[in-house]
Amino acid sequence: MAKQTGLGMTSLTVDDNSGSGQNIVNDVTNFACSMPRAVQDTTGVDKFAMERLLLLADFSVTLNGVFNITGNASHDVFKTVPSSAAVSRTVVAVQSGTTLTAECLLTDYNLTHGQDGSLVWSVPGVLSNGTAPAWT
Repeated sequence: MAKQTGLGMTSLTVDDNSGSGQNIVNDVTNFACSMPRAVQDTTGVDKFAMERLLLLADFSVTLNGVFNITGNASHDVFKTVPSSAAVSRTVVAVQSGTTLTAECLLTDYNLTHGQDGSLVWSVPGVLSNGTAPAWT
């Protein structure tokens, strides 16, 4: 396979509060993830351009979707985020046979009731376990 669209995502699984992965791909309307690396400036005064070292990896994700109260759907997965102790959640995205896995702390469960009657959510997460996520 060469170039791909994002259509037909196979799976987007997030652990619920008990640690059971729930496939909420049908509730997720869009998401964004970032895998930045920190850098250290090591430029000496004898240089005319920047020198840097690559440091620690990081990860963040923001999931957005439609409110769904069906058992094991998005609301069941996220409803304890604002009230529970910090629980690491496994986030797994599968697209075109490639898998991205990250252990995240979910930091908010933001519900928005639109003027048009829509009810949507947004859930940000950040890396929690010191292991750099990678595509497999």
